Amino acid sequence: MTVTGIIAEFNPFHHGHAYLLSQAQGLKVVVMSGNFMQRGEPAIIDKWTRTQMALAHGADIVLELPFLVAVQSADYFAKGAVDILEQVGIDHLTFGTEDVLDYNHLANLYQEKKAEMDLFISQLPKSLSYPQKAQAMWSAFAQIDFSGSSPNHILALAYTKAVAGKKIRLCPIKRLGAGFHDEHKADFMASATAIRQHQADLDFVNQAMPDPALFIQSAKVSWDNYFNLLCYQILTQDDLTQIYQVNEELASRLKKGVRKANNFTELLENLATKRYTKARLRRILTYILVNAREANLPDGLRLLGFSQAGRDHLSQLKKDIKLISRIGQTKWDPLSQQADQIYQLGHAEIVEQNWGQIPIYYH
Repeated sequence: MTVTGIIAEFNPFHHGHAYLLSQAQGLKVVVMSGNFMQRGEPAIIDKWTRTQMALAHGADIVLELPFLVAVQSADYFAKGAVDILEQVGIDHLTFGTEDVLDYNHLANLYQEKKAEMDLFISQLPKSLSYPQKAQAMWSAFAQIDFSGSSPNHILALAYTKAVAGKKIRLCPIKRLGAGFHDEHKADFMASATAIRQHQADLDFVNQAMPDPALFIQSAKVSWDNYFNLLCYQILTQDDLTQIYQVNEELASRLKKGVRKANNFTELLENLATKRYTKARLRRILTYILVNAREANLPDGLRLLGFSQAGRDHLSQLKKDIKLISRIGQTKWDPLSQQADQIYQLGHAEIVEQNWGQIPIYYH
C-alpha cells in the first residue's frame, strides 16, 4: 500500500487543502505544526480543531511537529518534518506548489552534488539572507528561475533537499486558485492569508472553507492577542541572549524597539533590516514569547488524530516507534507543551491543549 506524507499547517484548513488531500495516494499521513507556525505567528485556531478538519477531509493520521521544528526556516522545517514522516513509513511526499518541476530529479542532483552546493552557499556574501542564498544555489546548479518565486516553491525545494537519499518519491500538486499570500476574497479557492484577513466576513468564510461552522465557532487569535505578553517578556528578561537565536545585537535592538511600539506590527517594522528579515524576526519573537531555550528534539511522535485505516497502519509500526497518544504520566516535549500553555493565554475560550487530551478518532 502506498503511504503518502503531507507536511502542513492548515492555518486555517481551506478548499485548497481539501484538494491536496484528495490528490494524495493511498494512506495519508499529515505532520502538522502545532499552535505556532513556521513563519513565526500563532495559529488562528488551535491544533485540535485543525486536526478535526483534516481528518474530515481525508487524512488518516495527524502527527504534531515539535515546536522547534515547526517554528524554523524552510530547510530545518522540511528536514524535521520529513524525518518524522520517514519513521511512519511514507514512500511518497505530496505538496502543493505554484511551479511543478521535476523535483525527484532535483533531489538526485542534490544528493550527487551536496558538498559542492553547500560549499557554494557558504561562500556567498553574508549580506544575503539564507533564502536568497538558497535561490542562488538552485539557480546556479539547476538553472531554476526565481523571478516569480513564492513561499510554496521555496518550501518545495526544501522538501527536495530533505528527501535526498531517502526512498521517498516527491509528488507535487499544482496549486489552484489564489496565491499563497493573496489577500483577495476569491470565490472558492481563497488562500489561508485571505481567510485570516477577512475572518469577520462570514459570507466569504462560508464560501472559502469546507468546515466554516467549526471555524466560526472556534476561539481565534493573532499576534495582537499576545503583544502585551511579548512586551513583558522582552522588558523583564535580564539576558535575552539566553533565548534561542537571540544575540547581543538583537537583544539591544529589542529592548529599545519595544518601548517605541504600540502593537506587534510596529515592533516588527522597528526591528526589520536586510539582515533581520520579518520572517526571521517573527520566529525569534515567537521564541521570546514562549521563553524558548535551545533543546533536544523529542524522541516520540505526538499523535493528534487518526482514522480506522490510520489506526491499522500505526498498529503495525508500534514496535518501531514511540507513539505519544496521551500527555499526563507520559512526557513528550516540554518546550512544545510550554508553548501550548502560552498559546492558551491568548483567548479565554481556548481549551486545554495537552493534559487529558486524547487523539481524535474519526470514523
